[in-house]
Amino acid sequence: MSIDAVVLGASGYVGGELLRLIAAHPDLQFAAAVSESQAGQTIAATFANLAPHYGDKCFAGYDGWLDALADGADLALFSAAPHGASAALIARALDEAGARNINVHVVDASADFRYSNQLDYEVVYGSEHGAPELLQAFTCAVPEHVDEWRTDHVGHPGCFATATLLAAVPLVASGLTEGDLFVTGITGSTGSGRKPQPGTHHPERHSNLYAYKPLAHRHAPEIAALIESATGRETAVQFVPHSGPFARGIHATVQAKVDGNVGTPELLDIYRQAYANAAFVEVIEDTPRIKDVVASNLCRIGVAGGNGSVVVMSVIDNLVKGAAGGAVQWMNRLWGLPETTGLSAVAPGWT
Repeated sequence: MSIDAVVLGASGYVGGELLRLIAAHPDLQFAAAVSESQAGQTIAATFANLAPHYGDKCFAGYDGWLDALADGADLALFSAAPHGASAALIARALDEAGARNINVHVVDASADFRYSNQLDYEVVYGSEHGAPELLQAFTCAVPEHVDEWRTDHVGHPGCFATATLLAAVPLVASGLTEGDLFVTGITGSTGSGRKPQPGTHHPERHSNLYAYKPLAHRHAPEIAALIESATGRETAVQFVPHSGPFARGIHATVQAKVDGNVGTPELLDIYRQAYANAAFVEVIEDTPRIKDVVASNLCRIGVAGGNGSVVVMSVIDNLVKGAAGGAVQWMNRLWGLPETTGLSAVAPGWT
């Protein structure tokens, strides 16, 4: 297939990762990288690592980028625009694409389509939704937890949510625990975006580790809602995020109490069965490490059980599996392509 690929909000870290993955994808043809702040500037000036592929190609502004597409084209539209802005941009793009008979699937990496209910979104994010009429046109889930979907578009869960969901859903679905899940997540600095902030500035994070927004992070209700959607079980999520002294990656640890003495071998069986057909999830007998997955779309999961408690550990690359890679994985599904297309490169190691 030859599907035109466009990235909205393309000058941020997730946008750059999407452009990198599109460059290696055999069925996606680059059509536009849209960025209001960098319009007219070369992609290589922002992402030097992409220079060999994109050469003198430039970012487009939000007006007129659809002119690069032919009427009746097939369009894979990725949005890496900020929360609160993405929905309106997508709505405008869908209107214009519809007027030109362009066949489009959207995967949004922002939070704008992670809730099916407008009020839930507005309570968590404290602002009006930009396109509430589109909420029912989007599915939100990690690909591994959905076999069938009925929408043309997807809202990709956040990076913390992705790592936690992959660790938590098989445990909750097993029925071994009905109590709270206690989640500790440690993220790299790229998860905070390109714009420097006091808490993400390199001198602050280097050789440092600290929690922030304990039990009050806005991803906690998203995680709880998606666990319930995947399992049919309501679960309270007690989430404490941490800032780590590395650039890429997330390490999530999920702990819970269980009835009886559930051992590690039983947990390994549960997780291996749950992810037997998941190309990007590897269940291991050791504890997973971030360096083994950085720059790949892989999630590695380790488990431990005993004394009435269980621990599940999950590691991903926040920019790939947690954002751009997961988005491409979903886009492959939406277009009926093999799920691994363009995502099979192994992790580099020693990053």
